[in-house]
Amino acid sequence: MTDETDQFNEVLFGKLLNSELLITYQQAFRCATGLPLKFAKPNADVRELCSQLENGSPFCAKLNLCEATCNACIDVNRQLMAEATIQGPTSCKCFSGMSASAVPVLCGGTLIGMLRTGHVFHKVPEPGDFDKVAKTLERQGLTEKDTEQLRAAYFQTRVVEPERYQSMITLLASFGEQLGKHAEKLTITSEGDEPEAVARARKFIENTLADPLPLPLVARQAGLSESHFCRVFKESTGLTLTDYINRRRIEWAKRELLRPQARVSEIAFHIGYQSLSQFNRSFARFTGNSPTNFRREELSKLAAG
Repeated sequence: MTDETDQFNEVLFGKLLNSELLITYQQAFRCATGLPLKFAKPNADVRELCSQLENGSPFCAKLNLCEATCNACIDVNRQLMAEATIQGPTSCKCFSGMSASAVPVLCGGTLIGMLRTGHVFHKVPEPGDFDKVAKTLERQGLTEKDTEQLRAAYFQTRVVEPERYQSMITLLASFGEQLGKHAEKLTITSEGDEPEAVARARKFIENTLADPLPLPLVARQAGLSESHFCRVFKESTGLTLTDYINRRRIEWAKRELLRPQARVSEIAFHIGYQSLSQFNRSFARFTGNSPTNFRREELSKLAAG
């Protein structure tokens, strides 16, 4: 992954993190389920995942404050994040017997962040269960004093029946898909304080999206030299002009593909691509899917709903 891509994904993660959609859902999820919900970077470490976690496990919160963080906890979190990246929504149990889950949020097939929840028991722990946990903690370097302080927190952790917990994860997976679609829109949404030249360029692109849009033409409409326009546009949008135009066209294509009678080749030329192969490559790049598969999947969802 290039530095430019990393930078763009970092900006997009920040936009999602502060979006009204995510904040509203986090509050609703916490209120309805009593579980925590954190939107984290794919490479987030254990301390970041557990810090300021509303509705989180008291045990995990106290463990996070210990001078030595348990390596067993770190390993489980790494495994969970890795499996969720490949398999989609994933749940696992940590060394303490608690369940945690991760739901990936994808933008055009690219992993932007993870929705994390859980740190709950599926049955009330027995008094002897903590003795096994204590041995693991001591082997990992926690002091006897730290371990004793964790004992009370361990038994304060929330218990959620497996079936009910899985229903919560199913809801979270649906929201993950919705958040991914929101991320795609954020990549092409204008900012309120963007430069006037960029606003003019966006408006021109929107009105002529099906036409050829070479850099000299768009820069001229913006009233800037080509080099100045490229710099200003990238700083404002996080995208090159070519990527921005392609993203706008792919969003248009998604709507057109919901018309079963329209052929994929017709859609490709209608939205401004010069060849079907060029359209297919661009669609796969920004969605991680082919136009035909996307149409089949979306129409199946509509029929089922």
